[in-house]
Amino acid sequence: MAGRFFDEWQVGDRIAHELRRTVTETDNLIFSTLTHNTQPLHIDAEAARASEFGQILVNGTFTFSLMVGITVGDTTAGTLVANLGYDKLVMPRPVFIGDTLRAESEVVETRPSKSRPGQGIVTWRHQMLNQRGEPVCECLRSALLRSRPTT
Repeated sequence: MAGRFFDEWQVGDRIAHELRRTVTETDNLIFSTLTHNTQPLHIDAEAARASEFGQILVNGTFTFSLMVGITVGDTTAGTLVANLGYDKLVMPRPVFIGDTLRAESEVVETRPSKSRPGQGIVTWRHQMLNQRGEPVCECLRSALLRSRPTT
């Protein structure tokens, strides 16, 4: 099990997730078409070339999903009861085909569950950075986790 139990987290804990990912044209195209996102900036090279960016923009919901996915192994794998919400999602810079992305996480709040003994809520600030260290996606993620089993 890679994730941590609720009572193993403290406010201020930080993780620089080791997994990195270079975004491909296939990633963007498949994600966009699977989710029926027909935004020409994501799937039409000519339309994208004519835009202010001059190239295809990677679908922002792909970037968000990748960020969350990269963080799961180090945060909630094996201990998650439920994701409770994602707040303050921002995309401060665009992502382009060929960008290499990495994620960092910091615990900003923990609290025991009032209604579920043996469980608690952890809130992380997740941030996705490109190969230049520039933030391209950020959010707060709250999850309900199991506490360490007592023996």
